[in-house]
Amino acid sequence: MPTDLADLNAFLAVARARGFREAARVSGASASALSEAVRRLEASLGVRLLNRTTRSVAPTEAGQRLLERLAPALGEVEAALDVVNGFRDRPAGTLRLNVPVSAARIVLPGLIPAFLKAYPEIRLEVTVDDSFVDLLAAGCDAGIRYDERLEQDMIAVPIGPRVQRFVCAAAPEYLERRGRPAHPRDLLNHACLRGRFASGALAVWEFERGDELIRIDPSGPLTASTGVFDLVIDAAVQGLGVVRLFEDLLQPHLDSGALEPVLEDWAQSFSGPFLYYPGRRLVPGPLRAFVDFVRGVQAYK
Repeated sequence: MPTDLADLNAFLAVARARGFREAARVSGASASALSEAVRRLEASLGVRLLNRTTRSVAPTEAGQRLLERLAPALGEVEAALDVVNGFRDRPAGTLRLNVPVSAARIVLPGLIPAFLKAYPEIRLEVTVDDSFVDLLAAGCDAGIRYDERLEQDMIAVPIGPRVQRFVCAAAPEYLERRGRPAHPRDLLNHACLRGRFASGALAVWEFERGDELIRIDPSGPLTASTGVFDLVIDAAVQGLGVVRLFEDLLQPHLDSGALEPVLEDWAQSFSGPFLYYPGRRLVPGPLRAFVDFVRGVQAYK
């Protein structure tokens, strides 16, 4: 029995979403239609692809193998069909981006509204994820990451600020009470507001001055996921300790005086992020439009 491409797409949507309801919400199809399509595909192949419980859906070993091969293959099919977009007056379709929390907060707000106004027939889906992902397996067209996390076979386009800094800051009330650190190691005797990566590892604080690099592992009253910027910033504003974050995120509070910078001469600078996408496949029209838009914006910076 020949396999229906729509059934393969249904399986892919459910496997990625880890559930029929979430897949229905994302794809626009009904949960019952997706369930029937997956059952039809399993019957056609003669093997169970998904383990279903009342709380979750997860691929079986066979389903995971199919998912790993199917996602890139269907991505190529979509890209091939998207060639037709080149004959349209304006690009249309869906653009799926995978970005870290920092890019979602710092980079995208200055780009996305103008881009969507310029290309009203493009739909944008943004997934926020701080880990490095296989774009094709995740069903994304492109991502944003920093250069040390880019694979060699990726095309990378500068996006956002080209130089960024991690800076330390604390509330004036805290500094009056606990004193102002003069050296990074002084922070070992301060209350520090920490971030933890999705992997569970604590974010080590790094400081640079000239050729000197210092790494410290301070402690403090609050440790939060690296994506929960507002929580640690608010704690710092309330005088609970020293925070170390992207300067762009702290700038409004530094400008208002709610926070004061500390150890400014030790602030660590690093190159800005890149928009990246696989170089071995056709570039979909919506992504091509976004790349051109980003390049145009960067040219004026």
